[in-house]
Amino acid sequence: MQKLSNHFYPIAIASAVMVISAISVKVIENTSLSNSNNFPNPSLTPEITPTTTPETTPIATPETTSIATPEITPNSTFVEERLSFGNKILVPKEETGIQNQDFQATKKKGIEEMAAGKYAEAAIEFEAAIQEYRNAPETLIYLNNARIMSDQNVYTIAVTVPIGSDANGALEILRGVAQAQNEVNQAGGINGTRLKVIVANDDDEPKIARQIASELVNNPEVLGVIGHFSSGSTLEAGKEYDAGKLVTISPVSTAVTLSDFSHYVFRTVPNDAIAAKELAKHMVTKLKKQKAAVFFNSQSKYSMSLKSKFIEEVLANGGQVDKELEFDLSAPSFSARKSIEQALARKTEVLMLAANTGMLDKVLLVIQANQKRLGLLGGDDVYAPKILADGGEAGVGLVVAVAWHIDGNPASDFSASSQKLWQGKVNWRTATSYDATQALIAALKRDPTRSGVQQALSASNFSANGASGVIKFLSSGDRNSSIQLVEVRPSKNPATGYEFVPIR
Repeated sequence: MQKLSNHFYPIAIASAVMVISAISVKVIENTSLSNSNNFPNPSLTPEITPTTTPETTPIATPETTSIATPEITPNSTFVEERLSFGNKILVPKEETGIQNQDFQATKKKGIEEMAAGKYAEAAIEFEAAIQEYRNAPETLIYLNNARIMSDQNVYTIAVTVPIGSDANGALEILRGVAQAQNEVNQAGGINGTRLKVIVANDDDEPKIARQIASELVNNPEVLGVIGHFSSGSTLEAGKEYDAGKLVTISPVSTAVTLSDFSHYVFRTVPNDAIAAKELAKHMVTKLKKQKAAVFFNSQSKYSMSLKSKFIEEVLANGGQVDKELEFDLSAPSFSARKSIEQALARKTEVLMLAANTGMLDKVLLVIQANQKRLGLLGGDDVYAPKILADGGEAGVGLVVAVAWHIDGNPASDFSASSQKLWQGKVNWRTATSYDATQALIAALKRDPTRSGVQQALSASNFSANGASGVIKFLSSGDRNSSIQLVEVRPSKNPATGYEFVPIR
């Protein structure tokens, strides 16, 4: 019996080890598969299909909720693949509606020639592509770049856009930058030196935005940046620009937290305090209403900024916003119907839609549940084609604060030149992007160095002519400008049947 025991224990122990090892391998295998299924793949870009013309893409400052992304080294291939001077396509589809195959094929040839260093041939292809389809700002930027690649000296700037998350918004920004670059280069350049533009895609994801900012800071050729998109992305990227002493000008970020954020961060769009003031004033003095409910997204810096400033302004004007009438659109328990019922029960007169673009579907539920019973106000993110198309008659009367509207400035040179170049009306985002580029051009005329650009923009006597008037910056980095209120009204627009019309 003792003999059997001595043989049995080693066998039992070995068997147990084998069983435990097998279990461990299976656990690791399952864990690895689970992680690979859920880990974001930054090389995959969702298919984007722009659905509207320039005038019907009045999407405002989108402040989307960030998603987790992997930690990536700023100088990695991942970042390089998001930058292009014409050597790669970043916008998969510039066309409105059906894809133009001839345009796509010719543009692709231009990209291939550019990547091969055959710049004259690339210019020919890009020019041919634009003849096939004119409303192509990425292609126009690459054309102007190809034309100057043989120049001994060029001034380089970059523009960051959210191609993967908001293709229409990206194209609106690129139109403004492309038009300004095209105009200055056709005029002979900046004191004889022509302008090159690098396009960067950050998908409006703050972590990616910061990585791209780091890459641009480390590129000594880059003298200034136009970007970023949402306030969250601009705030995160701004840390790199501040540390690296490189100027960025955002054409669309409006959160008040950007004011005085850095001596290197500017913007050509009015901040949320200005928009909130005009909306509150309109509510109290024009609509003659006193009590408002606010719909917001607690996960968006922009939304929280606009919400707090609006409430502050309503109270300052003698109005009222009860704490019970602040509705978080991101809350799992949010119900548009119940929120409207609660607002009506508490004698609310106006609904303020301080939502970011990521919450527009819920905003539409609020608009439909309201059915024009209460007045509607909105921040510039609500200035969107889907509000017109899906809001329908229930959205009529909605008043939104934006930076600029083409019908509010019909006599301006930009209004005419932009319609001629892009074959249609453009929206405020194109105008403020054009202004950001014009500001950098004016600064480069004074001193074409990074420190010189910053000093020029900060100077009390700095000014530049833009789409929406004279461009001047306050010491906070904010632009000294006003807000345009627009209202949803019925129209003959075949796409939606409604349009945003300036309130004069």
